[in-house]
Amino acid sequence: MSWETGSERIRELLNGGDLSRVPPDTGLARRMLADAGRHLATAAAAESTGDLAGAYQLAYDALRKSAASLLEAQGLRATSRGGHIAVQEAVTAQFGSTIRALRSFSRLRRARNSFEYPSTETPSPSGDDVKDAIRVAREVNDAAGKILESKILSPW
Repeated sequence: MSWETGSERIRELLNGGDLSRVPPDTGLARRMLADAGRHLATAAAAESTGDLAGAYQLAYDALRKSAASLLEAQGLRATSRGGHIAVQEAVTAQFGSTIRALRSFSRLRRARNSFEYPSTETPSPSGDDVKDAIRVAREVNDAAGKILESKILSPW
């Protein structure tokens, strides 16, 4: 039986080609989560050297990989069509009520995009922006780890 919360949105994302089914792989999910943890450590190091844009990008990647690990464990993966938005929408539908930090996913994704592809009108990330992104990503990483270890997720 698949995870019921958010199942209607997951079906929409699958039917729309934004998500695809893959063999569930908890080993890969754990690896993604570990990668995300290393990204968080590197983000903190980059922040300390003043590389705020790099730190923000790594924190966002940690958030995205932590979220995607929950999908991987269920045999779900974003397609190139769905990309980061599909990951965001899927995990927010499934876990947004219990992992409050996921509610910041959209905001961090949009900010990361503006920092990654800046214009003369867009500011660089501030130290507070980076601290917030690292905090959010760490909360999602911790929560995803607890969910994976609890083995409550089943294949879609």
